[in-house]
Amino acid sequence: MVEPTDELVLRDAQLRDHPDPVHILVRGGRFARIGPEADTAAARSLDLAGRLVIPPLVDAHMHLDSALTLDPRHPNRSGTLWEGIDVWAARKATLTGREVHANAREVLRWMVAHGTLHVRCHVDVSTPGLDALRALLDLREEVRGVCDVQLVAFPQDGLYGDGLAQGADRVARVREAMALGCDVVGGIPHYERTPELGQAHVRTLFEVAEDFDADIDMHCDETDDPDSRYAELVARETVARGRQGRVVVSHCTAMAGYEPAVLARTTALLADAGVGVVANPFVNVVLQGRGDAPPVRRGMAPIGPLLDAGVTVGLGQDSVMDPWLPLGTGDLLAVAQLGALLGHRTGHDQLREMVSLVTDNGARLLRLGDRYGIREGAPADFVVLDTADPSEALRLLPARLHVFRGGREVARSQPSRSELTGTFAAGAVDFGRQPAAVREAATEA
Repeated sequence: MVEPTDELVLRDAQLRDHPDPVHILVRGGRFARIGPEADTAAARSLDLAGRLVIPPLVDAHMHLDSALTLDPRHPNRSGTLWEGIDVWAARKATLTGREVHANAREVLRWMVAHGTLHVRCHVDVSTPGLDALRALLDLREEVRGVCDVQLVAFPQDGLYGDGLAQGADRVARVREAMALGCDVVGGIPHYERTPELGQAHVRTLFEVAEDFDADIDMHCDETDDPDSRYAELVARETVARGRQGRVVVSHCTAMAGYEPAVLARTTALLADAGVGVVANPFVNVVLQGRGDAPPVRRGMAPIGPLLDAGVTVGLGQDSVMDPWLPLGTGDLLAVAQLGALLGHRTGHDQLREMVSLVTDNGARLLRLGDRYGIREGAPADFVVLDTADPSEALRLLPARLHVFRGGREVARSQPSRSELTGTFAAGAVDFGRQPAAVREAATEA
């Protein structure tokens, strides 16, 4: 345990952008000095022995209002996106604000323990009364100073139903959610019944965002239909309205089925418009491709081509034990690991880059600005991993030994330990240690 103090030295800390370990001085809740020497007689000391220090993890897409609502009595038996929506529609009709608050609070505890201190949460605002939103507004204040939660006004059921005339009440609820305190305008244009209604959905929500001077984060093209192209519409609308850098499209699973020329055009449009993309590997791979004849597509936004085009790509957990995903612990390193596997990003430099998708890239998408990052003068928010290398962080999913916010420890974990007993090689097992012969061969190579 690290005792609260106004001054702390992290000795022999490994940073991703430094070849050698450094000393980090924390003073007054900020990084005061980072370099080969950061001694101060008054400071407490934490000897990290070369362990990796990264900025906090950033979950760019989460649904806390549905978290832990998995009900074995009324499960999603097919495991599909559409049955999940139907199950959620029935579940949310009886879900109280108190339940939402308790479930979300518990999952946030898991996330903080895993080192996530920034979350963008999409909240279903389709139901009159907005009880779930009110519960999460209260929770946002409760956790402020430990975990920052951005709330997205998300019209889960779409806006227009069978026609434009039916949209007034649902648009009014989005506006009410923004007036109550949501940070971001959400959307789901592919859920509308016709392309014309989907286009109206996008344009209407851009108007709402302009009225509230808010950013936009739309569920977009979350379908296996390769003709779903709302991401392109969003990119064009972003440029036309001068909203570059303030718009994100999430999921974008239809891109997994785009022809190469269409994908190249779409990624270029997104990059030119400054529109970010969030993939959600766990939910995407579970829900997509279920209607495919073999070979079944991976069903996740193509991370590699998006990054190569210059698009800022982030990752999200999306769901934890809800009608869409019966799994999950809120660990973003596990999300990044799966994203690397599904996205064919397992080259040496690519693996290291995947850690950036749940740190720096997420921070850019959430527009955290100068509040984020390990540099002198910035808030001392950081995570100590029980490994020295970013690639190893994705292989091992190591313990988050220490999680700090503003120079104050908010979580800590003990390393996992295993031991063989009565076998050919009894004793402690270290999954991070290579035999000497292997290390020597790697050095010679």
